[in-house]
Amino acid sequence: MGRYTGPKARINRRLGFQVFESAGAVRASERKEYPPGMAQRRRKTSNYGLALVEKQKIKFYYGFREKHLRRYFDKARHTKGNTGENLMILCERRLDNVVRRAGFTLTRPQARQGIVHGHFLVNGRRVDRPSFIVRAGDVVTVKNRPNLSQLYKELSEAAGEPECGWINFDRSELKAIVTSLPTFDEVSLPVNVGQVVAFLSR
Repeated sequence: MGRYTGPKARINRRLGFQVFESAGAVRASERKEYPPGMAQRRRKTSNYGLALVEKQKIKFYYGFREKHLRRYFDKARHTKGNTGENLMILCERRLDNVVRRAGFTLTRPQARQGIVHGHFLVNGRRVDRPSFIVRAGDVVTVKNRPNLSQLYKELSEAAGEPECGWINFDRSELKAIVTSLPTFDEVSLPVNVGQVVAFLSR
């Protein structure tokens, strides 16, 4: 799966939200809180432009490309319930997001890298796909290796106490239990999902 490797602070400034959580990107975007290119006078953003920004928030925040977003959208559209809410809940259930929200890592790119390298187990089985969709009752643990245990213990301590009601994280055992599926109110990304659904339905 492709991922963005360009200047992260520029994306944060363009979207007006800290989609990239690394310390360097946050500091750089805070130094210039206005969008890039604002030295020149800009026209009022169109409805299309506003919807595009909301869609870009989802792509950069969860770290996937256009075709993967549309794949999630198609799945959400064919699932019973509100399409926009279903879309965001699917994104939240990705394994890389669960690893990040549980508190194993400081950022989603860190979570994705660890998963791809085989550092994490789901229900005792190695999973190396960041896009893996978790279910209620799934148990996520770190592979039983001293160097990995030390690494993720330090990262989890730096991350602090996670604020996620649907994941129970035990730092001493480096174990996260998905106690329930997230609701739309528990989605971590503030986004106007109605605009995104209208954009993707064109």
